[in-house]
Amino acid sequence: MQKLIEKASTLMEALPYIRRFSGKTIVVKYGGHAMAEEKLRKSFALDVILLKYIGINTVVVHGGGPQINETLKRYGIVSEFVQGMRVTDAETMGVVEMVLTGQVNREVVGLINQHGGRAAGMSGKDGSLLICEKMLKQVKKEDGSVEQVDIGFVGDVVEVNPALLTAVERGGFIPVIAPIGVGREGESYNVNADLVAGKVASALGAEKLILLTDVSGVKSKSGDLLSSIALSDVPTLIENGTVTGGMIPKVTCCTDALSAGVKKAHIVDGRIEHAILLEIFTNVGIGTEILA
Repeated sequence: MQKLIEKASTLMEALPYIRRFSGKTIVVKYGGHAMAEEKLRKSFALDVILLKYIGINTVVVHGGGPQINETLKRYGIVSEFVQGMRVTDAETMGVVEMVLTGQVNREVVGLINQHGGRAAGMSGKDGSLLICEKMLKQVKKEDGSVEQVDIGFVGDVVEVNPALLTAVERGGFIPVIAPIGVGREGESYNVNADLVAGKVASALGAEKLILLTDVSGVKSKSGDLLSSIALSDVPTLIENGTVTGGMIPKVTCCTDALSAGVKKAHIVDGRIEHAILLEIFTNVGIGTEILA
């Protein structure tokens, strides 16, 4: 009986959050270990299905770096990276698009549908969802000067046209987006999935942006998890070296979304089962939330 009471208490703890977020939109970036391990894949699918059933409009943006790496290796194509971005020539772009739209997107859609949800897959090219321009990286040379480097078909999202997402959601489906954008001339662009998730969340006026990662969240210099960060504190945390390396673009993605009207952004450990539900529907949460 005590275990049943504890289950009821858990549901009651979630009730205020269900009431608050019903009818709102949450954008989830799905990647890392959460895509690779079977129990985490199932956990993710059940989380987004539950959100949909209780009236929360959920949009999924997925990554696919490991799958791209594996396929490029099979084709004998060697990747270069500049500041974490894959240099993407025409040949590489063809493989990236094939893997993300033809393999990974279908797998994520199938995963959600298999567990009782209704998902619909798309890329940023569908309905001109993600209009992109070429991204140029600023690279510091040994003499201290800065050089602009062309890294190929890597895109920066300059416009989001959410009409397709709205139509899919009205039909009761969960949109699943592959991070491929389209240029003004119809060319394809490889786009960072975190960036896509932030831009989509901004365009939809989302209540929350959730980035599933392979770390517990943002940590202090002493290694303690920072459960909450104010938007105004982020520049200082980057400057003093608290936020470093691969966490910088994730935090920057979150701050850009908050500045564009998203209410809260979360960086959450996707290696924990039901990470999305634990972050949204419990009093403490499990990751780092960034507040406007």
